[in-house]
Formats: sequence, C-alpha cells, structure tokens
Amino acid sequence: MVGTILTTQLWAQNRISCDQGSVNFTSDAPLELIKASTNSLNGIIDIDNKTFAYRLQVNTFKGFNSPLQQEHFYENYLHTSQFPQAIFQGKIIEDIDFHEEGTKTIRAKGVLEVHGVKQERIIQCELQIDNDQVVVSSTFYVPLKDHNISIPKIVHQKIAEEILVEINARFPK
Repeated sequence: MVGTILTTQLWAQNRISCDQGSVNFTSDAPLELIKASTNSLNGIIDIDNKTFAYRLQVNTFKGFNSPLQQEHFYENYLHTSQFPQAIFQGKIIEDIDFHEEGTKTIRAKGVLEVHGVKQERIIQCELQIDNDQVVVSSTFYVPLKDHNISIPKIVHQKIAEEILVEINARFPK
C-alpha cells in the first residue's frame, strides 16, 4: 500500500521512481569472460524537468567465476569500501512526452561516477512507455581508465579494458 501511494504521489508530482532495476556487466578479455549482475539499481526521473538520477551499491553485484574473483572486484579494483556507489545523473536531451505510449530512443547526458571519478557521458537509451510504466534500457561501454581503475599486468589478459554494461529499469507510473 505504501509503495502504491508513494508511486501515485511521485507520478502526481511528475516524478517516477525505480528501486529494483537490473545492471549486468561483462568483461570479455582474451583469456577470461567475466559476468556479474545486480537487481539493486535505484532511479528517479523528473518528467517536467527531463532530469534523472540513478544510484547503485557496487557491492551488490553477484555472479563472477569464483568467490575470490568477486572479492578482488570489490576490494582490489572498485574499492567498494571507499567508493560504495556508482551514480549517473543528468538530463534527457530530446523532447519527450511521457504520456505518449510507444518505444522511443533518447540520449541521456550526465555525469557518470564510478570509483570516485566523474566523467561526462552521453548514453543512448530506449524507453518503452505504456499506460502503467516506463521501462528504460541501455547498453554501453565503460572504459576502466576513464575511472582510474587499474588492472595489474599479471591479469591484464583476463580483464577487459572496456566493460559492457546493460541496464533495465522499470518505473511504475
């Protein structure tokens, strides 16, 4: 009941939110394929201002090829105790009517913060809008060097320099 009231209030205020979006990442390196995912993506879209914000607790990713690999991801590469969140916030570039049903391709311009490093990005997204929800999906690459994520030479053939990221976030109206 509280979730329904909150969602109704957000929509009435022309804001919609998501609290269980999915994020998948893939590192496809010459010697190893690493995949992990989480369903802990939070987001909000302000429809009137065409602004958005997404937040993800980095230590919620599961998968990997082994528990040790997951531990190294958290502690040695993403330093989740020091940088616990990844954040993307900004503005939708195109004019869009969130009340008009259909599938639309838009660009989101904002600042992506990963590993404590902020980078301006333009990310193409697909929006599927219907009567009761907006679904945002996107696939893009994140170069590790852009966020000061260092890979030791001993494992550079096992970790890709660019990580493929896929998001899917459902925003109930």
